[in-house]
Amino acid sequence: MKKSDIGLIGLAVMGENLVMNMESKGFTVTVYNRTAQKVDNFLSGRAKGKNITGAYTLEELVASLEKPRKVMMMIKAGQAVDDMIEQLIPLMEPGDIIIDGGNSHFPDTARRTAYVESKGLLYIGTGVSGGEEGALKGPSMMPGGSPAAWESVKPVFQSICAKVEDGTPCCDWVGENGAGHFVKMVHNGIEYGDMQLICEAYQLMRDLLGMSADEMHEVFAKWNTEELDSYLIEITRDILAYKDTDGEPIVNRILDTAGQKGTGKWTGIAALDEGIPLTLIGEAVFSRCLSSMKEERVKASGVLTGPVPAFEGDREQFINDIKNALFASKIVSYAQGYTLMRSAAKTYGWNLNYGGIALMWRGGCIIRSVFLGKIKEAYDNNPALENLLLDPYFKGVMDSAQAGWRRVCAAALTNGIPLPAMTAALGYYDGYRCANLPANLLQAQRDYFGAHTYERTDRPRGEFFHTNWTGEGGDTAATQYTV
Repeated sequence: MKKSDIGLIGLAVMGENLVMNMESKGFTVTVYNRTAQKVDNFLSGRAKGKNITGAYTLEELVASLEKPRKVMMMIKAGQAVDDMIEQLIPLMEPGDIIIDGGNSHFPDTARRTAYVESKGLLYIGTGVSGGEEGALKGPSMMPGGSPAAWESVKPVFQSICAKVEDGTPCCDWVGENGAGHFVKMVHNGIEYGDMQLICEAYQLMRDLLGMSADEMHEVFAKWNTEELDSYLIEITRDILAYKDTDGEPIVNRILDTAGQKGTGKWTGIAALDEGIPLTLIGEAVFSRCLSSMKEERVKASGVLTGPVPAFEGDREQFINDIKNALFASKIVSYAQGYTLMRSAAKTYGWNLNYGGIALMWRGGCIIRSVFLGKIKEAYDNNPALENLLLDPYFKGVMDSAQAGWRRVCAAALTNGIPLPAMTAALGYYDGYRCANLPANLLQAQRDYFGAHTYERTDRPRGEFFHTNWTGEGGDTAATQYTV
């Protein structure tokens, strides 16, 4: 009997769809699920008549595979992955490959890669983005782990992933140990930021301009034919047009409390660990936290006062200003995300291809957009680019968009409309272009109360000084260290 090309563990939505995708591209797949009934249901349903076989034990799964064996786990991140690895290792042989396609935290993937390699096997942790539809029709995939595993896995991954216009696959090797899951984590953080920015644009139109869902649908439909053309703008367009059974827009009936699964939070924590100002994505995460305080917010709305939104001016001009604010803020979000990846690459010794990452995100994934092609061009032109904002194209966009961006932020502040992500983005932009920040005063304060020392503008960098501010503190300074 012919052996299968790959085995997959976990028949939830993503797992099932990936199996169907693999089979449609000519691969034979063996499937296993802890609950045997799921295997039966799948084989008698969607998988009927396809080159998909079921296994009811892990031994049976591993025995059914061509060597080097490739076993892909699509299971819940965390302890379940470690437990499954422990069960698989004794059943596999040197050179066999274990793949984790879930949303695992990158330090876990780094640890697992080292552990699995110590047992003579190979390991890949790959980000898979695109949701249910992407898994079935072509996701974006971001693999990292054991470099020796890539050549065996590459034909499968690059066959099933999304392709850009010229046929280039939205999947390539990212780097060692946890690099693939790190890049997927940053992708998800940027996704949080993009979604929050779109929601802020929606709130401005709804609460300041008084627009109906149908009117906003028309705006997003237009934006999706311009520079904001992207999957998230596209689905926002469709959501705003979707009607409930009585003909009312269903979006108006959805409770304003957002959930989250933790990848945005991980991105923020990684940025704090690296000392990178990931302000927009941080605000996007905190905005979801604030939304979850629904009862408290309703209570506060009856107690706390503020301006009643009232728009005066050219409505069409202001809608265009919102578009510019959204686009400029989106650029800041990606600039911050790329800065985080550059810093982490130094910390963990990864050789990341930044243009290649943009290409991986061009198709299949949730943040896919026309705009990512410009990021690829920026890094192709200058692989050592320090910050996306310094690229000539993006600098030009910021120059032309910022007047509208500032008008939108000012109008929101004046009218009491919260724009945490857009205003954070503008604050970062102004801070980044500021040659002289007030941190000199901050260092003086630190030195005053804790003798933390400071550098001087009239002396070389790296020389540290302490002032006895009160005349009673003495000349002893604290040691230098940076968290």
